[in-house]
Amino acid sequence: MKCSICPRECGADRKEKKGFCGVGEEFTLARAAKHMWEEPPISGSRGSGTVFFSGCNLGCVFCQNYEISHNCRGKTVTPERLREICDRLIGEGVHNINLVNPTHYASALSDFLDKNSFSVPVVYNSGGYEKAETLKLLEGKIQIYLPDLKYISSDRSGKYSAAPDYFTYASEALTEMKRQCPENIYDEEGIMQRGLIVRHLILPKNTNQSLKILDWIAENLGTDTVISLMSQYTPYGRVDSFPELQRKITEREYLKVISYAQELGFESIFTQSPLSADEQYIPAFDFTGI
Repeated sequence: MKCSICPRECGADRKEKKGFCGVGEEFTLARAAKHMWEEPPISGSRGSGTVFFSGCNLGCVFCQNYEISHNCRGKTVTPERLREICDRLIGEGVHNINLVNPTHYASALSDFLDKNSFSVPVVYNSGGYEKAETLKLLEGKIQIYLPDLKYISSDRSGKYSAAPDYFTYASEALTEMKRQCPENIYDEEGIMQRGLIVRHLILPKNTNQSLKILDWIAENLGTDTVISLMSQYTPYGRVDSFPELQRKITEREYLKVISYAQELGFESIFTQSPLSADEQYIPAFDFTGI
């Protein structure tokens, strides 16, 4: 069957060859381990059970997970093995199963979650470049959506991620995620059980784009939407051709975006320390837990 899971609609028969995402039909993983550095309602005190999928339907030149997103480093696993991995993580006490970069496996994950239920929430942690109609396959199977909203400008998304239509699809996708999870629900420890957190990575010399993104979220998803404003950008990947991306963001740039979010009236804003902009926080994609 020709692949049309994501906005690329590359038409590859992924049983026979790789799609635009760089991988075939089988689940390909690079790491599965407890992670303590997600947003507090996700990582909590016992960590998030992150499962990193290889390949990607975006082409971000600055991707910190370049080794697995662009180079597709990973091991193929069966659905049965994926279940074993998830069970092991739950046995380690994680607060959730966190599917990292799952977009190009959305249809297969829908089937997987039809056959497998878990005692903890399932998190869909994506780049935001999704088809709303594909997300509808996941309704009731995903408890927490954790998408990026990277760009609003087609010029920037085309330049940095080879996806000039990024915002067209991401805005529809986040609207669908909000429809599926309209209310944020937490347990007695403050750990999210159901809901939506929208992440935005602030890029150097791109703060005006960030402000427009905040405007869109406020107007379309509401200021009760939890947002995570990330300062962790660090030059990585293939940024040699982009002088503006060859430095970290400044404190002034970061505070400008935070202040604007506060002015708009967002009720819950997660921020990061400037120290998070460091390669030491990039996980080791050494097949741990696979």
